[in-house]
Parts: sequence; structure tokens; C-alpha cells
Amino acid sequence: MHSIDETRGDNRLSFSTIAERLAGAMISLRTLPGHTRAAVAMVIGLEREGCRVLFIERAAHPQDPWSGNIGFPGGKVEDGDDGCRRTAERETLEEVGLDLSSARYLGRLSDVHGAHLPILVSCFVYGVERTDIPLAISDEVKDAFWIPLEYLLDQANRGVHNFTFAGDSFQAPCIRLPYPDKPVLWGLTHRLVMEFLGIVDGQRGEG
Repeated sequence: MHSIDETRGDNRLSFSTIAERLAGAMISLRTLPGHTRAAVAMVIGLEREGCRVLFIERAAHPQDPWSGNIGFPGGKVEDGDDGCRRTAERETLEEVGLDLSSARYLGRLSDVHGAHLPILVSCFVYGVERTDIPLAISDEVKDAFWIPLEYLLDQANRGVHNFTFAGDSFQAPCIRLPYPDKPVLWGLTHRLVMEFLGIVDGQRGEG
């Protein structure tokens, strides 16, 4: 797994502050007929230098439309799940071996829907006290790694990228990651990250 030691030092948000700001945010919870429900977990880890966010790189698979993309652990809501939040927790345990039952639940973000596929994703935010947690990566995941929150906040790391998805070619906003072997962060996960940054740091969830 990747790690990154260089940070500029973020604003050292506490879990209590993040939870308070999420609770006070105006988020949009939606139901879209004909859309597959899915749920993901945004996991925030604390280190002496500040907060970090857990991402995964999905394994290459010909039947996975998000094959190779950067995202959060998560997946489709199953009939046996007790709601979307339970799906996020179950999938996180299955995909990276991280048990969120002892993590601090901080809140949730707006539901987002796919621009090219009929999917509606709910995102739940958790806090863990450390980032050196041993992870057990499933065959659905190529890699798991932590990115400093300060890096995500830095507008110098943002840009626009050319993409091809579901047969369409287009440009979309992205965040360039600090690892040369990783693709850019874009799409639904980018939208969730930008909303989170806007809530906890007062930035607009755009760009």
C-alpha cells in the first residue's frame, strides 16, 4: 500500500468539528426510481500532522464500469442490509478488512447519481484514530491508500481531464493524486470529496 509522509499541515480538524459541520450542512437525500442503490464509506484517519482520507483503487475487471478508478470502499445495497449505512460498513469490511463498528460515525453527505449509469450513491463518513491500521484487501481492490486532507484542499492539485466512459468522450474536473502510478480522482467520488471539503473547510463544492 502507498503512504505519503509529506504534508503541509492541515487545519487539524477534530472529529467533533467534522461531525458538527456535517450535522449543520444542507445535504440532499434522494430516491430515484429505476436507479440501483449503492453506499460507500469515507474514512477519515487522524495523524499527528492532521487528517487523512482513505481511498481505494478498484481492480481491473471487464464487467465493472468503474474498473481501475479511484473511489471509496462500498458497493450495491443488498436485500439483507439494514439500510444504506449498513451496506457501507459491510462493503468496507469485505473490500479492505476495516471494521467500522468501532469507528466514530461523523455524518453523511448528499446522495449523488451517476451521469452515465443509473446508480444512486449514499456516502457515510467515519473517523478512525490512526491510519496504520492493517488492511486486508479483497480481489475487488488493487490498492488502498491514505491522502492528507490538506493535499485535497490544495487547489493546485485540481484540474480538468479528458475521459472516455460508457462510449462517451468528455472533460470533467479531477484531483491529481500524489502518486504517478494512480489515475486521477474524478466522477462520483470527486463530487463527494468536493462536497466534504466545502462543508468542513468552507470551500465551494465545485472545481
